[in-house]
Amino acid sequence: MATALVTGGTSGIGAAFARALAQRGDDLVLVARDTDRLDAMAAELKERHRVGVEVLAADLSDRQDTERVAQRLRSTDSPIDLLVNNAGFGVHTKLLAEDTTPHERAFDVMCRAVLVLSAAAGRSMQQRGHGAIINVSSTAGYITMGSYSAIKAWVTAYTEGLAVELSGSGVTATVLAPGWVRTEFHERAGIGVSKIPEPLWLDADELVAHALADAAEGKVISIPSARYRALIFLARHAPRSVIRAVSGKISSSRRHE
Repeated sequence: MATALVTGGTSGIGAAFARALAQRGDDLVLVARDTDRLDAMAAELKERHRVGVEVLAADLSDRQDTERVAQRLRSTDSPIDLLVNNAGFGVHTKLLAEDTTPHERAFDVMCRAVLVLSAAAGRSMQQRGHGAIINVSSTAGYITMGSYSAIKAWVTAYTEGLAVELSGSGVTATVLAPGWVRTEFHERAGIGVSKIPEPLWLDADELVAHALADAAEGKVISIPSARYRALIFLARHAPRSVIRAVSGKISSSRRHE
């Protein structure tokens, strides 16, 4: 029986991962800030799927909390077979804002924590000769919409580099780059979505199933749905001036909703 650790495992894509993993019989370690939501999710999964669920309340913008999660990943008593680095949030603060605190917190949660936790998990898994790491990035990393795009571009590049280091070890690293997913993420982040075309929306459960299948096959980059793979192919090959212009129009339309 495998054990998976999921950060941000009480809502959105993280909750979809937790449910899918529990359904296939994996024990879970769920990491999030809200203890009430952690307890509720743990109770749901235990009752529905009869799996073991451990909860770990942690704020990944806090270095001591992040280290506690890293310690859990290094544990040899109950080793982690799959790490899903999913915790994250939208960033709307302008790059020229005088207060850079929102950007710094985003870096801590979505870059530093991914680095620290992936390293802890990767070393432990490498010693055992098996394991998998899934880092949740975004198709936003292929365009230029402020801090969020920059952060997710880092997650993608980092995971590709991690996969290179882990090659031949029996441990895989996969970066999941979804587009627009129907979760509470956008509402909580205050993102206007009314102008997003219906075909661009993805189902969270289908997204997770695709990601888990790609990780099982050892794929390094997982972009769910043919339409997003086509869009990202265009984004990677279009002139950067075009990408900047499109990004500006998307940002402008969202600000005016």
